[in-house]
Amino acid sequence: MIRVIIAEDHHLVRQGICALLEQSGTVQVVAEAATGEEAVQLTETHKPDVVVMDLSMPRLDGVQASERILEMDLPTQIIILSMHADTTMVQQLLRRGVKGYLLKDAVTEELLLAIQSVSQGKLFLSPTLSDSVMSLLLAPPDAQAESMADLLTPREREVLQLVAEGHTNGGIAEILGISVKTVEKHRANVMSKLEVKDLASLVREGIKQGLIFLDE
Repeated sequence: MIRVIIAEDHHLVRQGICALLEQSGTVQVVAEAATGEEAVQLTETHKPDVVVMDLSMPRLDGVQASERILEMDLPTQIIILSMHADTTMVQQLLRRGVKGYLLKDAVTEELLLAIQSVSQGKLFLSPTLSDSVMSLLLAPPDAQAESMADLLTPREREVLQLVAEGHTNGGIAEILGISVKTVEKHRANVMSKLEVKDLASLVREGIKQGLIFLDE
């Protein structure tokens, strides 16, 4: 039996995925998470074989939560579930250690196959993404443009995501457990790196660069 955690902020979607997987007879859903923070905490507690991670979630998005889980050095594998067919984003995630990327319009059989594959350490991508992503991965290093995501620290990306979700500096400080002054410093650094001068431009550029994931 493959032990799985489902991380998805929409309750009905999460319940539907869980019900379908439980019916398979080969997958056991050991926990459910509604936020990126919960996904990290539950993974540390349950140490599942696979985490199916929604890309867009509150507190920590799927990218940030996945990075924290991968830093634990557990045998847990991660599948990102998303509506975004962005090959550059998929490439970045695979390079960070994510094993699967599945589009949300995938049929149940694809999700089950993805879980089985990544639990064995194999790579699984939605068929519509496979060829284009593999071409990017096989491209020579000097042909690959430097990603803006690599220029921001994990904390700067967390602050950027929370700014985009509408949180104030004080609210961000409380969520992340840091001072307002530190939040302001991170925010200024992000604006400098993205070369923007105001909040609207910051959010726009963050979305354009694939650094922000708003609710799907």
